[in-house]
Amino acid sequence: MRPTHHFVSLCCVILFSTCGWSQGTLTPVPASVSTSTSAQPSWAYSLTTDGYIVPSGQSYVSPVFTADHQWLHLEARYNYEGQRTGSLWGGYNFSVGKKLQLSVTPMIGGVFGDLNGIAPGCEASLTYKKLEFSSTSEYVFDTSHKAGSFFYSWPEVTYSLLDWLKLGFVAQHTRAYHTPLNIQRGMLVGFSYKQWEFTTYVFDPELSQPTTVLELGVSF
Repeated sequence: MRPTHHFVSLCCVILFSTCGWSQGTLTPVPASVSTSTSAQPSWAYSLTTDGYIVPSGQSYVSPVFTADHQWLHLEARYNYEGQRTGSLWGGYNFSVGKKLQLSVTPMIGGVFGDLNGIAPGCEASLTYKKLEFSSTSEYVFDTSHKAGSFFYSWPEVTYSLLDWLKLGFVAQHTRAYHTPLNIQRGMLVGFSYKQWEFTTYVFDPELSQPTTVLELGVSF
């Protein structure tokens, strides 16, 4: 196994371990922290759309919508666990730390469409100054075909060169499309302006036909 795969595997283990002990050590962010409730919106929303440019005619678009209210996290996805497949999620937001910030959201989701199942998952991030490690992971239990169950993971490491510019490395293990490699790895560059973010991911650039993901996100 390549060193990169060791790194990705270790990071996933750390984050899933974090999700396991989070309820015993982390506390949800109370509404009274930092500013008064009148100065903060009661809900925070985001919409992220990923355009996958995949070799061999497998290209598609995957939108993800999130809504957060204090500790409550709600999420809706399409073409994420699989193409022509949607999923709905509920989770609990935890956050701890100041200089070294850890945020964890354990979730449970229902998957429906071409793929049907139940999926426990976890979204987590660890931030220190301009460096951030984040991961989205889940295990889908296929309720139609037991052999169809699978693990999905998207870890990435980024460094913010400027307030509006970040660079980093990314990896992915997915079943939404097929490539010659079981685990894809690559690079990313992201730009932000106010509530908007645009990120370009290039997976397996050493291949003659790499996979490119163009991501546009907005928060409101």
